[in-house]
Amino acid sequence: MSIQPVLPVIPSRKVRAPNGPRSRALKFTPPVTFRFPAHSVEDGAAHHQAELFYLQKQIQTQTQMVIILEDGEQIEGCIEWYDRSSLKVRGRTKTLIYKSAVKYMYKLTETGQ
Repeated sequence: MSIQPVLPVIPSRKVRAPNGPRSRALKFTPPVTFRFPAHSVEDGAAHHQAELFYLQKQIQTQTQMVIILEDGEQIEGCIEWYDRSSLKVRGRTKTLIYKSAVKYMYKLTETGQ
């Protein structure tokens, strides 16, 4: 099995000299999209199951959580419920948070307070 390097594709652009003839124009080719190979399905399923188990445990024990969002905002409270794309947190107010907006979360007791 040989490993081949992945080289970026640099698209050419249609360029014309300001005073030159049209024969100097280059043909434009759109860039080729590249996707990294996805993780195996088993890894994704195991990660998903671990996430569900962790959330369910925090709901049952009503653990005080700190949720840090992508924009740096901090939300404290207990997770009431979750679904595929969101969490409902009960703190000072009840807040619905999209999972895609969550940077990370941890238990409030883990901060040493």
